[in-house]
Amino acid sequence: MNANNGIISQLSQYSVPVTIDRLEAVLEVKGITIFARIDQQAEAEKVGLSLCPTQLLLFGNPKAGTSLMVAEATIALDLPLKLLAWEATDGKVWVSYNNPNYLKQRFSLSDELVKNIAIIAPLINQALSSADRK
Repeated sequence: MNANNGIISQLSQYSVPVTIDRLEAVLEVKGITIFARIDQQAEAEKVGLSLCPTQLLLFGNPKAGTSLMVAEATIALDLPLKLLAWEATDGKVWVSYNNPNYLKQRFSLSDELVKNIAIIAPLINQALSSADRK
């Protein structure tokens, strides 16, 4: 895992669709709301353009997100949480998301409030684990 400009990218051993499917499954089990899944490759194809497989997942917990927005309204620019699964030109699949510590600094969040969004890394790790889930 590496951080770059407030973005963390983590390698996935799965294809883009399977990566997002696995993330959705983990979120559903945890009772986390999935707001949207956008297949950006399919949208590019609709206008005659080519794009490597790329999907964006928007998700969150309204109770947790609302407390963040009460503390700092402009954090709504980064909520709900977003996760991007994308295939690089070398065929590797990556999962990228905003570093919670970057958001903490950007919006001057307290340690207590940043816990509401720091859950993202463990959820991704669970979804990308090679252990099969039932």
